[in-house]
Order: sequence, then structure tokens, then C-alpha cells
Amino acid sequence: MKDAKAEVRLREKFAVMEIVLDERSRRLWAATEAKAHGRGGQSLLAKITGLSRTTIQRGLQELAEGVKPALVTLRRRGGGRKPVTYHQPGLLAALEALVEPTSRGDPESALRWSCKSVRQLVRELEKQGYCIGRQKVADLLSDLGYSLQANCKTKEGNDHPDRNAQFDYINAQVQTFQQRRQPVVSVDTKKKELVGDFYNGGCEWRPKQQPELVRVHDFIDKQLGKAIPYGVYDLTANQGWVSVGIDHDTAEFAVESIRRWWRHMGMSRYQPASELLITADGGGSNSSRSRLWKVALQRLADELQWSIAVCHFPPGTSKWNKIEHRMFSHIAINWRSRPLTSHEVIVNSIRNTTTAQGLLIHAQLDPNRYPTGIVVSDYQLACVNLQQAHFHGEWNYTILPSSTLF
Repeated sequence: MKDAKAEVRLREKFAVMEIVLDERSRRLWAATEAKAHGRGGQSLLAKITGLSRTTIQRGLQELAEGVKPALVTLRRRGGGRKPVTYHQPGLLAALEALVEPTSRGDPESALRWSCKSVRQLVRELEKQGYCIGRQKVADLLSDLGYSLQANCKTKEGNDHPDRNAQFDYINAQVQTFQQRRQPVVSVDTKKKELVGDFYNGGCEWRPKQQPELVRVHDFIDKQLGKAIPYGVYDLTANQGWVSVGIDHDTAEFAVESIRRWWRHMGMSRYQPASELLITADGGGSNSSRSRLWKVALQRLADELQWSIAVCHFPPGTSKWNKIEHRMFSHIAINWRSRPLTSHEVIVNSIRNTTTAQGLLIHAQLDPNRYPTGIVVSDYQLACVNLQQAHFHGEWNYTILPSSTLF
């Protein structure tokens, strides 16, 4: 931001001064500003004035030796060496064809499948008979409107035709349950974390030159294992529960996390309650297609003697799940740059996550084992007292208590 503001100010200065500056004074002015700017000043002034770095360096040398009155007649505007594009008229078109082979060049070009660094571009141009250096290629790319850019995540894939209608349905269900003062929770599994002195992104204040030392490679520590945080976020109370598992992220682990949320947090707030609404992603341990998820919810419904309504988000819309940006994001910010050296560190970091809006999170280690590969038979699934909604019953359904336990 500071460099951007400095560039704007320098451009404004140069726009005013350019009409009265001759070749020598332009060189000395650019050298003076580059010296005052410090690191990166030569590149910045070269970009603004169009002068080469060699010219600016010559101006810096003149300043160092002491500026003397001009003893020779200055060249008229436009004099001097012609640009490389003047002597090689097809250079710009050839360069742009290499940078954008799918729209301007040969789509079968090998460069399309390799790193398009300035060195690589120079080699390709030389193969075509052009003579140019690395810095000049970078300058020409800048003049053409190109810059170094990373990928930008914006594409969500193909939308389901009822995507927005499902959002409206979920919102209506949430409002209905809240008006009846019944609990509404958003559930999901946070990214699995390696336990140990591993690198964790972000920065935090520490004594100078005393960074936290961590491992170079992220190979799992077989003794410490990994942590699986499964969260339950209360949309009404702005409170959350996180069960930190050590085994597998299964449907039984997910439902056990909901059970623990109720015992430790929900019971005191929503007693008496007669129903529960769960909003969840369409995949993972709480998948809308998971048989074990429905069977485990049936056990919970029978235990609490509640009806449990479930609304799944449409495919590819997991980021809209409230728990993602109301709870998980704050947990990630709270433990940034802190190696998660033990399960205790993870649990305590989650517990101490707060926000200005009053977010409260409780966390607990779940040492139980949750084996994978459990097969739910057609008979067991048929015994689930499940009522599908009229609108997308595969996403929206209610599990009622029954006397059948598995």
C-alpha cells in the first residue's frame, strides 16, 4: 500500500515536470527520486519515466561525483538509440503470442506446458531469431499490461438448478425453529491437523530474530498422530462446541459430537426442547447419502426422544455453511503461527477463541475409536423413522424417535 501511494505521487510529479525536463535533467531528477525512495527506487522510477535502469544509474553516479553545468548541447527530443521494437518490429507480437498461446499463438506450443519465466521467454524468442535480454522482456510485458499473478478462486462449478431455492428453504426452516425457541446448529469437520512441531501459517509477535523453530517436512508423527476437530455451532446463541477426535472422521463421530454439545452446552440453554434442526454440508461424515449418518441420528433421536430435522447444503456450496465463517475461521486466526504440538494445545487454543461479537467455544478431546467400513444393511436403513420433506427429500428430512435401536 505504501509503495502504491508513492508511485501515484511520483507519477503526478513527473506528469507536471516532464514537459520542462530535458534529457539530462530528466535523468538527474529520476536519480534523485530513486535515491530518496531507497530500496526498489530504480525499478520504480524506470517504470514511471520510461528511462532504463542504466540511465538512472548513470544519473546516480553523476550525483555522487557532483552535478556540473552541462558543457555540451543536449540532443533534441526523440534522439538517441531507438528501442529494440523499432529494429525488430515483430517482437511484441511474438512475445504476446508466447504469453497467451491459447488465444494468439500456437496452442500446440511446448511453452504452453512450461513455466513462462522471462528467461524461458528469452530462449523462445531467440529461437525465432530475435535478440533481447531478460530485463527488456519484463519491461515489454509490463507495457503490454501483463504482471505476475497467482490463481484466483472464483469458479464454483456448475450450480444445481435449485441451489438458491434450497438456501431459501434452509433459511425459512432456521427462522421457524428459532421462533419456536428450538435449537438450531450448523455442523462440519474442520481441516485435519497434524499434531507436533509442524509449520503453521501466519505471523505473531515474538522477540526479534527468535522465530518458533519447526520441522522442515510435514510427515505425520506416528506417536502424536493427527487431530480431527468436529464443530457444532449454535446459530442462535453464537456459541460452539468442538470435539477433537484422534481416530477417524466418521458419521458416528459426528453424531457423538452433537450429543456432547447437547450435554455440555445445549441442555442448559434449551431445556425443555422437543426438536433439533441441523444444517450440514452434503458430503463428508455428515453426508446426505450416508446410511450410517441416518442410523446414528436415529439413535440420538431415540435417546433424547426428539425429532431431528436435517437440511443439507447443495453440492459445491459448503463455504456458505455458517460454522465456516462464524467459528472455524476465528479458530484458525487464533492459533496462527503456533505449532500444534499436542492435543492439549489444540483443545486449549480452541477454547480460548473469542470475538468482539461474543463468540464462546467449548472444546474437548474425544479419545474414542471410530472404525471405518461399517456397513449398514437395507433392513437397518428401513428401520430409520425418516420422513422426507416435499422439497428435495434427499436434502431435507426429519428423523423421528422410534423404539428400534441398533
